Amino acid sequence: MQDRDTLTNPTTAICSSCKRREPFFFRSYSGESLCRRCFTSSIEEKVRATISRYQMLKFDERIAVAVSGGKDSLSLLHIFAKREQKFPRASLIAVTVDEGIKGYRDEALKIAGDNCKKLGIKHVVVSFKDLFGYSLDEIARKKKLKEKGGLTMCACCGILRRKALNIAARENHVDKLATAHTLDDETQTILLNIFHGDVWRIAKEKPVTDKIHPKLVQRIKPFCEIPEKETALYAYVKNMKFQSKPCPYASDAMRNDVRNMLNKMEEKHVGLKFTIFKSVERVREALDEIDTRENLTECRECGEPTSEEICRACHFLEELRLDV
Repeated sequence: MQDRDTLTNPTTAICSSCKRREPFFFRSYSGESLCRRCFTSSIEEKVRATISRYQMLKFDERIAVAVSGGKDSLSLLHIFAKREQKFPRASLIAVTVDEGIKGYRDEALKIAGDNCKKLGIKHVVVSFKDLFGYSLDEIARKKKLKEKGGLTMCACCGILRRKALNIAARENHVDKLATAHTLDDETQTILLNIFHGDVWRIAKEKPVTDKIHPKLVQRIKPFCEIPEKETALYAYVKNMKFQSKPCPYASDAMRNDVRNMLNKMEEKHVGLKFTIFKSVERVREALDEIDTRENLTECRECGEPTSEEICRACHFLEELRLDV
């Protein structure tokens, strides 16, 4: 586990919450020492509070959880499965995107499927190959994007994956699509948008996306205020089997550099990630007075929502075909 000293050396002899059991985790940004039971309860309560604060869900909605097979998405799936028991009029499914990465995604698909079976949740799998005609491995072979100065493989995958998730969610008639973006993911994205000069995108990357087109399923991020370390620990405490192998295409992403930089700064300045997230929340509130929403139309090629005549996914696939 990451930062093992903070997990095994709490600062008090008893749990700060229950005042009875021995603690095993020290939450440095809040000063809490928590036992296993109180730690897991605190994560579930944080999710409940986040859903309430941002008004993410209604009691009778059909929800899809994007499940990759990793620690974050499986933790979110298990928490939502537990939550659903209190809301009998709500329903839950899981959606997994098979990008087509040999030796990587195969394991994750099995893990995601096994967890869905255990929880009694419908599991929908949608593949790049079926939707777009290429697997990610085939795309990597056909077009060496980075060498040509174009998009990295991570960026290409992100464009196609977002489209695939939206199609799967809409075709399964869900009201909201929940993704397991953690506080770490959110702060990394904020800095990446600044580094790429796309400041307006910061206003759009909200915990709950705006409903701006009938074909675009609203997305929610119930983990947006929970550090990645804590979602990993939740999965560990709950004895979940999850995929820990990194994606083979992730090494060339700028996000890795931003992640390392933020983690080093967080070690020296505890709570920095929360400060960044909260600061941007205040900026978003100010920007809400300005209409920053895109005027979406439908892609001329595929009919999916887009702000351009042709969506980014179709534009990229057309370039790929021309290059081939």
